[in-house]
Amino acid sequence: MKVFNCLILSLAMLGFFSHASAAPALSYGPNVQLQQAKQVAKAAVLEAERLNLRVAVAIVDTAGHLVYFEKADDTQTASVEVAIAKARSASNFRRPTKVFEDALAGGRTSILGLPGAVPVEGGLPIVLNNRIIGAIGISGASSAEDGVIAAAAVSAIQ
Repeated sequence: MKVFNCLILSLAMLGFFSHASAAPALSYGPNVQLQQAKQVAKAAVLEAERLNLRVAVAIVDTAGHLVYFEKADDTQTASVEVAIAKARSASNFRRPTKVFEDALAGGRTSILGLPGAVPVEGGLPIVLNNRIIGAIGISGASSAEDGVIAAAAVSAIQ
């Protein structure tokens, strides 16, 4: 508990909560169900195919536990773990991983000290009824392309 309190205090002192996201973080809702995860992943796969990209798609629940995973043939091997990490980061921090990427690009190197924060676009919370039910992580293309695919995917459930 002491470590957690120190982390929260450190984040507050860094201005993380006031600058990392303009809107207050949404609350968690019920966990994403398997059929919902498959629906989101299907939208991601369709968008990746439309863009002619090979990616890994990871869907996690609100605790960051893997619910569904899919990888296109010939996707780079590293994308498996990166997609899962992006999804976990988006779920655990309740914000897109692009927030961390932008902060790091803006010189906030302290972001690198946040356990589990992935400073690469492609991770997004999955929101249903204004509550976070999980998150998606996409990896295999450029971070901007991963972000486009993730955005298309989460819009399938909203």
